[in-house]
Amino acid sequence: MNSLRLIARVAFVALTTIVAAPRSAAAQIQMWDVGLKVGAEAPAAVVERLDGGSVNLADFYGHQPVVLEFWATWCPLCRKLEPSLQAAREKYDGKVTFVSVGVPANQTPEKQKAYVEDKKLTGIFTFDRSSAAMKAFAVPHTSYIVVVGTDRRVAYTGVGDDQDIDAVLAKLGTP
Repeated sequence: MNSLRLIARVAFVALTTIVAAPRSAAAQIQMWDVGLKVGAEAPAAVVERLDGGSVNLADFYGHQPVVLEFWATWCPLCRKLEPSLQAAREKYDGKVTFVSVGVPANQTPEKQKAYVEDKKLTGIFTFDRSSAAMKAFAVPHTSYIVVVGTDRRVAYTGVGDDQDIDAVLAKLGTP
């Protein structure tokens, strides 16, 4: 009986430590071991552009770092992340490619396009109607960000509203 109580206490302490961890630490996908692995080759996936046509995400790799965000207009974490992402888009304009991939759950390309126009967001906006990109990138949740280096390898993955994109890009040597 005492050993069961000890096990229960250890489990409780471990769980509360994880739950009480700082948001920035808890936001890192690697902590939970989901999504793409850092160092993996970034996958290809064809998505629709909100401004018309389609594009393979792999077409963006190799020239400069790429920040991919999987988002939805209804996602509260995405909305909280939006100001820092927009600031990064403006700061790294011409040095980093920002591609927002709209997820199809309760969304349409038209709804996302109207949102982007209303908020005056910049960058490349796409829609993953077939969920091909979500599958290829093992997307665990909206607000999932993947940073791909010029070597076409995943340099970072994270989820949540307080991801430090500046720090990630600095590690890649982005001016």
